[in-house]
Amino acid sequence: MTRRLVIVVRADPVICGHSGEARNLAEAALLRGFHEVRIVTWPIERLESAGLPLKPLETVLPYSDGIVVERPEPVGDYKVIDGRYLGGLVGRLVELFTDGVPTVAMSLYLSPHTTAVTDAVEVARRTGLPVDVVTIAEAVGSDVTNVVRQCVNEGRFGAAAHVLESYLASDVCVAVSQYTKDLIVEEARVLDARHGTTYGVRCEERISISYPAIDASLFLGLDDADIARHLAARGLDRDGYVFYLSRLARAKGVEDLIAGFAQSGAAATKRLVIAGRGPEERELRAIAAASPAADRIAFLTDVDDAEKPFLFAGAAAYVLPTKPRPEFVETFGIALAEKALAGGGPAITTLTGGVGEAVGDTAMIIDVEAPEQIAAAVDRAVAMDAAERAGWEERARAHALRFDRMSVFDALFARVRAVETERV
Repeated sequence: MTRRLVIVVRADPVICGHSGEARNLAEAALLRGFHEVRIVTWPIERLESAGLPLKPLETVLPYSDGIVVERPEPVGDYKVIDGRYLGGLVGRLVELFTDGVPTVAMSLYLSPHTTAVTDAVEVARRTGLPVDVVTIAEAVGSDVTNVVRQCVNEGRFGAAAHVLESYLASDVCVAVSQYTKDLIVEEARVLDARHGTTYGVRCEERISISYPAIDASLFLGLDDADIARHLAARGLDRDGYVFYLSRLARAKGVEDLIAGFAQSGAAATKRLVIAGRGPEERELRAIAAASPAADRIAFLTDVDDAEKPFLFAGAAAYVLPTKPRPEFVETFGIALAEKALAGGGPAITTLTGGVGEAVGDTAMIIDVEAPEQIAAAVDRAVAMDAAERAGWEERARAHALRFDRMSVFDALFARVRAVETERV
């Protein structure tokens, strides 16, 4: 039987772990028998104008045959003040939901993707055409910190209700970590206390956990010669650098990493390599340039998905000193799980948000905004002998394997099958 998966997400070239997750779920769907996968996302010019951190287009890896990326054009002209692109997105989803093909529609990010899917399903059903759709809505941290919490704090009940009702209208409601679910329920209960609603109970009952899907095969069994080749292309030596790879944003704690590295004894012999792009890139470059270790710090803004595993594997340590901010809290930490699969020195990180779920007991834990602890942890990591380092790597890899895309996909779609069985 022909079956389609539609994924609505900010897809490549956006630098975001969940754009990679969408790719991994799409590939897993083909391996599990879906005949067609469509990733419905935003036109490139809209992504660029939004100011999102983007990979260079030429570095985006191709998708497998059977996966189609759609970027619906906006609807209307300048007289439509806002919503032109959302109108195009919803319109295309309505067409997909009414063409007679049984479809599973998954949205990553509640706002605006889940609201778009919910609206499209409602319109599709009202057309009177046959509709066979099961919907999955996945909530991520910024849905809460950047949307729901803001609405609650500002007393904007209607906007918060819109997001939560769209979420709860989905057949399968998941969150990317237990921390994310707890955060949603907490904010929903604040809303309930003010307005007499029941969102807290409904969210507690409906939301289950689906960790981000990672293609473990990209990170496992890396050949030493290939690692050496990739490092040489960057002028790096194996175990000769401390590594950071994530968005360049305040919440990631990069300024603390720069300060901590400069305080470490390792700064005399190692380099700090900061890979990524983001809104604070210029500011962080200035901070690095003023650091006592300025000549030992390098920024890489063009690392693609194919190169990333090798840079993880060649590092003496990987550091992600993420910290809670009003605009963002690390609700899982996909890069930490990817690093664990690839190997390299120990991960050094905080227990912000859902990071503990990503690393378990396999990382060196520091406090937030603690450069002196970063310095001590880096020095400890680079001083490890081969046996101790191997022990850290093996434990981290064993923990991270649970996030492989096939395991995550199978658990998620077991919930879809339960919905389908109930409908029969």
